[in-house]
Amino acid sequence: MVSSIFKGAPLHPYSPATAIIAGYADNEMSVPLLLVIFAGVCAGIIAFTLAVVSYVQPQMRGSEKATVFWFTLCGCIHFFFEGYFAVNHASMGPSQSLFGQLWKEYALSDSRYLTSDPFVLCMESITAVGSIQSLLRNLCSQNLQICWGPLSFVIAGMIVSGHPARHPLQLVVSLGQIYGDILYYGTSMFDHYFKAITYCRPEAYYFWGYYFLMNFFWIVIPGILFWNSFSAMSRAMKAVSAGLKAPVQNGNARGPAVGASKKHA
Repeated sequence: MVSSIFKGAPLHPYSPATAIIAGYADNEMSVPLLLVIFAGVCAGIIAFTLAVVSYVQPQMRGSEKATVFWFTLCGCIHFFFEGYFAVNHASMGPSQSLFGQLWKEYALSDSRYLTSDPFVLCMESITAVGSIQSLLRNLCSQNLQICWGPLSFVIAGMIVSGHPARHPLQLVVSLGQIYGDILYYGTSMFDHYFKAITYCRPEAYYFWGYYFLMNFFWIVIPGILFWNSFSAMSRAMKAVSAGLKAPVQNGNARGPAVGASKKHA
C-alpha cells in the first residue's frame, strides 16, 4: 500500500503508514539490548555523579544530591542524545549508530522523529543546544540562545558549590522543560483528535511506556523543582524585606527618646 502511493518509499513499522522515512532500515540491535544499554549508561552517569558529589560535598543532603543527579542526567540526555537527533534528523531512517537505533525504537511511539517534523526538530534543538545556527537557519526566524542541556550542567555545578543564582536558574530551566513537554503532548494530541493523524503504533505499551511515561518525568520532577525554587526565592525575598524594615522601625522607636532628652535638657 505504501509503495503504491509513494514509489520507492520503503516499508516501515511506523504510524501513519503513509509517512515517508527516507532510506529506512530495521535496527540491528534487539530491543532488550538497546534498553539495557540505555539504562546502563544512565546508571553509570548517576554513579559517577554520586562519586564526584560525595568527594566534593560529603555532607550534602540526600534531596540535594538527587537534584544534582537529575540535572546531570538531564544535561547528558539533552546535550548528547537529543543533540544527536538535532544534528542527524535527516538521516535517522538508515542509521545503525547506538543513538540512531534508540531514536528509531522510541519513534515507534512518535514517528515525527523520523520525518524531520518542524516542531519536534525545533523543540529538541532548543532543548539540546539552541544556538546551533547552521541547523536552524532555515527553520526559525531568529537565532535561539536557550540551551537546556548546558544549563542543566551549570545548575548541577551551582548546587554543589552553593551558588546564590542556583534557584533562579533552576526555576527557569524547570519551567522551560514543563512548557516544552506540554507543547509536545499538545501538538501530537491535536493532530490525533482534530486531524485523525496518529503518530504512535496501536500497541498500548508504546503509547503508555514510551510516549507518555518517558516524557511525563519531565513534567513531574521539574514541577517539584520549580515549586522548590519558587518557595526558596519567596522566603529569601521575605527575609530581605524584613531586614530592610527592621532598621526603619528601630529608628522610629529611638526618635521620640532622643527628642525627649533634648526637651528635658
